[in-house]
Amino acid sequence: MATRSEIHLELVELSGHVIAQGGWSATLRADCLFRTARLAKPGHRCRLLQGTQEIKPSTPLAAVDLSLGTCIQVVWIANYTDSYKSHSNAFAAIKANGSVVTWGRLPIGAIPLGRSPTEGVVRGCATHGAFAAILAGGSVVTWGDSLRGGDSSAVAALLTEGVVQVVATDMAFAALKANGSVVTWGKGGRGGDASSVAALLAEGVAQVCGNVGAFVARLSNGSVVTWGSPHFGGDSSKVAQHLTEGVVQVCGTNTACAALMIDGSVVTWGDDAAGGDSSGVASLLTEGVVEVYSNYRDFVALKADGSVVFWGDTGSWSHEGDIVEVVGSGGAFAAIRQNGSVLA
Repeated sequence: MATRSEIHLELVELSGHVIAQGGWSATLRADCLFRTARLAKPGHRCRLLQGTQEIKPSTPLAAVDLSLGTCIQVVWIANYTDSYKSHSNAFAAIKANGSVVTWGRLPIGAIPLGRSPTEGVVRGCATHGAFAAILAGGSVVTWGDSLRGGDSSAVAALLTEGVVQVVATDMAFAALKANGSVVTWGKGGRGGDASSVAALLAEGVAQVCGNVGAFVARLSNGSVVTWGSPHFGGDSSKVAQHLTEGVVQVCGTNTACAALMIDGSVVTWGDDAAGGDSSGVASLLTEGVVEVYSNYRDFVALKADGSVVFWGDTGSWSHEGDIVEVVGSGGAFAAIRQNGSVLA
C-alpha cells in the first residue's frame, strides 16, 4: 500500500500486460520507471504515456497527475542503434516484393560468392564486402566476399530458421536466434570465431551489437560477453567485474564499447581514443544515465535531469539542460530539447 511519500503506479504494455506495479518514492524522477520497464525488454527503448501526456525521464514523480489514474502506458520503440552503422562500400535496397538490389564496390581482392535473394527478405546488414539477409521464415542468406562473411556454409545448418537479428563487424557476422543463441561466421579475428565463448552464447542472449572488429552480447541475466579483436572491445577483462550483472544496454563506436547499468552508471572499454576511456567524465557517469548513444567516434549519455555527457575521439564535455533525446549520425550528434528545438 502506497504511503504519502510514495506514488503507486502500474507499468502496462499496449497488449495489457502489466510489466511492473508498486510504490515509488515521490522524491524520485521518472528515470526509475524507465529502468524498471527496460528490465522487461533489455536493450529496447520505450516511451511512457499517462493518457495523452508523455512522461520524460527527467519528470519528477511528484509531478505525475494521479487524477488521470495510476496506469502508465509503455510504448516500445524500434531500436536501430545496432544496424545504422554500415561497414560496406556498397548498398542493398529491400524492395516491397522482398527482393534485394545491390550496388557499389567490393574491396580489392574480394572473392564474390552467391547472389542476392529474389524474394522474402525482411532485414539485412553488411560487412566491408558481404551482405546477410534475414528471410521471412527466419533463415539467413549471405553473398559477397567469401572472406568477409559472404560464405556462411560452415554454419548453414544453424541459419535455416529462427534468426531474429543479424549484426556485423567489418569482416564477420553474428546472428541472434529466437532461442537466445548466437551463430557467428566470417573472419575469426574480427568476431567470426566465437569458440572461446561459445558456451556463454548457447542460450539467454538478449542483444548483440558489433563495431569494426568486435561483438558484444548482453544476456538476459544482465551479464555481458565479448569476442573479436581485443583492441576494439573484444577483450573486456579489465572491466569484467562490472559486467557480470545489471547491464541493460550495450552499444559501440567503431572501436570501443559502452554498457549502461541498471543503477544508471556507465562502463566503457576498448579503444581509449574512441570512447573506451571515459575517465575524463567518470564522475558524471556514476548515476542517473538513462540512455547511451554512439556514432563512429564518440559516445553521449543522456541523464535523467536532462543533461548530456560526451566523450570519445573529439574530446569530453557535458551540457546541462532539458534534453529529451539524442540522435547520432556517422560523426555527429543532435539533441532534442523539451521545447522541441534542436541542439547540434
